[in-house]
Amino acid sequence: MQPNDIPNLISVLRILLTIPIVWLLFEHQFSYALILFAVAGFSDGLDGFLAKRFGWQSHLGGLLDPLADKALLMSSFLVLGGLGLIPVWLVILVIFRDLTIMGGALYYNFSVEELDADPSLISKLNTLLQIMLVLLVVTDAGPFDLPSQLLFLLTWATGFTTLVSGIAYVWVWTNKARSKGWGG
Repeated sequence: MQPNDIPNLISVLRILLTIPIVWLLFEHQFSYALILFAVAGFSDGLDGFLAKRFGWQSHLGGLLDPLADKALLMSSFLVLGGLGLIPVWLVILVIFRDLTIMGGALYYNFSVEELDADPSLISKLNTLLQIMLVLLVVTDAGPFDLPSQLLFLLTWATGFTTLVSGIAYVWVWTNKARSKGWGG
């Protein structure tokens, strides 16, 4: 293993952390799930920081990092929605957005040109809000009671950024594809 493999290893570990996090959530072991989710959330920032700081960016890392985010967040939203801790409308919105982005990225990659997986600022904000929402919902379900207004506002802010970032991806990729002569 080379030092430049560290960010990719961190992303793989984040994917693997999804399994015990989901199990702990199903078992209502919210305190333990919170700890592991916090570690996973921290690792999301750490792998990106290391890759940029030391020039360890790679094509594989550009694929693994968003895949790790999707695995962790989609599974957490599904479980928390199933437990009634996150509104179903938000779970549907998050899943629909992520499936649209993944499907669109695959289609663009194979039909237009190789896609540079460079997330937009609104998408980064959305990922941050999704992580914060899961952390705070699990915190509220487990060790601490949080103000319902905080969770309400964060839920709606997450829904807003989820919608806007999804639309932005479709808009940007469609315009890029058209500029390459795709779709008339």
